[in-house]
Amino acid sequence: MDSFIEINEMINGFVWGWPLLFLILGTGIYLTIKTNFVSFTKFGYTMKQTLFKIFSKEQVGEGEVTAFQAVATALAAAVGTGNIAGVGTAIAIGGPGAVFWMWLAALFGMATKYGEVVLSIEYREKTESGHFVGGPMYYLDKGANKKWLGVIFAAFGTVATFGIGNMVQSNSVAASLNTTFDIDPLVTGIVLAIAVGLVTIGGIKKIGQVTEVLVPLMAAIYFFGGLIIIVLNIELVPAAFGVIFRDAFTGTAAAGGFVGSTFAMTIRFGIARGVFTNEAGLGSAPIAHAAATTDHPVRQGLWGIFEVFIDTMVLCTITALVIVMTGAWESGFDGAALTTVAFDKGMPFGGHIVTFGLVFFAFSTLLGWSYYGERCMEYLFGEKSIVLYRIIFIPLIVVGSVGGLRVIWSIADTLNGLMALPNLIGLLLLSPVIARLTKNYFGENGIYEKEKQ
Repeated sequence: MDSFIEINEMINGFVWGWPLLFLILGTGIYLTIKTNFVSFTKFGYTMKQTLFKIFSKEQVGEGEVTAFQAVATALAAAVGTGNIAGVGTAIAIGGPGAVFWMWLAALFGMATKYGEVVLSIEYREKTESGHFVGGPMYYLDKGANKKWLGVIFAAFGTVATFGIGNMVQSNSVAASLNTTFDIDPLVTGIVLAIAVGLVTIGGIKKIGQVTEVLVPLMAAIYFFGGLIIIVLNIELVPAAFGVIFRDAFTGTAAAGGFVGSTFAMTIRFGIARGVFTNEAGLGSAPIAHAAATTDHPVRQGLWGIFEVFIDTMVLCTITALVIVMTGAWESGFDGAALTTVAFDKGMPFGGHIVTFGLVFFAFSTLLGWSYYGERCMEYLFGEKSIVLYRIIFIPLIVVGSVGGLRVIWSIADTLNGLMALPNLIGLLLLSPVIARLTKNYFGENGIYEKEKQ
């Protein structure tokens, strides 16, 4: 079994290597240009239509959940351990300079996520039971006429949810609660499984109702906790930014417990962990957005821009600044442990913020990815297969909490990366559709011009 995991880790290193990272970044750059830089030129309008309408009850068009409930579900899946452990790993291996490349990937990733969401609305379908379904498998099938790629994506997505969206999350929570409060991992797993089961049985509507409350709450607690540390050590902020920008182009020399990194490592882990945190290009988020109530694909696409901005440019930046400015990155710790050490250095009981953040973030990720898995399973085998999926998914939460089935965990991480390949192909093939819908919305006589009048 160990040898199988080692072989898979070698494959995983290739999957998450330079070719995929260049493809993800290149697709983001291409779509940014193709959409006439809408993620930058219309950023103010995007915030007006998203951030300032989070709690608005006004809904136009048709759908199954509100626009914010859809993005909250997507954020619930994206805003997870990646924001805490992923940033810590990027800095621990790539040095502080990795943060710059994480930012760069996110800036272009906003156009990628925007394109994914636009296509998910354009090609979504309504099932016989009245549910709205969509995502890469549907726009690959109906839009690009590549059903085989849709099947591949759905197959990769189904299995990947058991690892990255399930056991990785429950294991992180169980380990953190065991370390901080000496809670038995098995107890944590059982409680998590029951909680997730109670929510997911209600489908996207119930998940949306929970996440629209949970996501703003957990993000606010973590954001303000990190912000307090930054304010208390405000004199260290300029130096922290200086280290990030300097090391982004030089790599990082060994310091303290940090073993040093090359320029190539800095770029690779910055981009890879950036994608891991905001999921732009993976094709997961548009599955949730497909159920949103909206009158135009672009209107919901703006929430995709918002999603990447909040996830990486705000929450990940908070984590990164605390790690760099407190000097914790030189401690030799990695992942969530590094972030915990940094918050503890920043203020008394700061590590508890990370612990509670992990609990809420991981729980929300379990909810979001369970929905992704259900939709992928449904695409492959029909609505009746959803019950079977839940029978497998929920017990694995307990298995993950006690560290079991590492082989599934390892394979799922690889398949998570492979999900991106068919999705990126679909985005490139359907880029003219994304451009046309963008022009339709922002062009003459479009919704944007009418709203200005």
